[in-house]
Amino acid sequence: MEKMPYQPDAEAVVSTIPLPVQGLAATDWRTGLPTLTGSLVTLRELRHNDAASLLTSLSTEEVTRFISPPPTTVEGFERFIAWTHRQRAAGQYACFAIVPRGGEDAVGLFQVRSLEPGFGTAEWGFALAAEYWGTGMFADGATLTVDFAMEVIGVHRLEARAALRNGRGNGALRKVGAVQEGVLRRSFLKNGEYLDQALWTILDEEWRDAKAVWGPSVVVH
Repeated sequence: MEKMPYQPDAEAVVSTIPLPVQGLAATDWRTGLPTLTGSLVTLRELRHNDAASLLTSLSTEEVTRFISPPPTTVEGFERFIAWTHRQRAAGQYACFAIVPRGGEDAVGLFQVRSLEPGFGTAEWGFALAAEYWGTGMFADGATLTVDFAMEVIGVHRLEARAALRNGRGNGALRKVGAVQEGVLRRSFLKNGEYLDQALWTILDEEWRDAKAVWGPSVVVH
């Protein structure tokens, strides 16, 4: 999700009509995201006071190189956090803060948004402070996020897009089991240039087959 669904200058046109959602816990996540605990990270709902740490973590040149520009101020991130809560309540979008296990500060995000009514097809994306790259935190958080999307929201097909130049991002998606389906030519505008993107997908049946081998890893509370 290199192009974030949040557009600070166009909030008035964002739909807040609830969509029908599949899954046994469909009504629960709309009222508040659960906390998901892995071996290296905890994923939880964004809080108002996460704005400062997110600004520090996600505003560096390394992080923003292949994503839409994030908010540039603490106040901008506060507005973004409020927007994520409204979109979650509408059943259209879920955004988790990435917190190092045992820590308190948010150092990144995992996002899942509906691409069709009922969340049958959804898109996910992520951003993580550069200092945590290569630590295993992405893979740990990605596993939690995909499992939540499949088992709680009821997603059938989960898509991700990554610029072809973004070798680290494409490699990370491959490592968590995503399959590259094709190339979206000149589909992402960054710094005045249209970039090609790889389209990556994970299907629910493939995810469950993989889980049968390595077992459940998500603790929800």
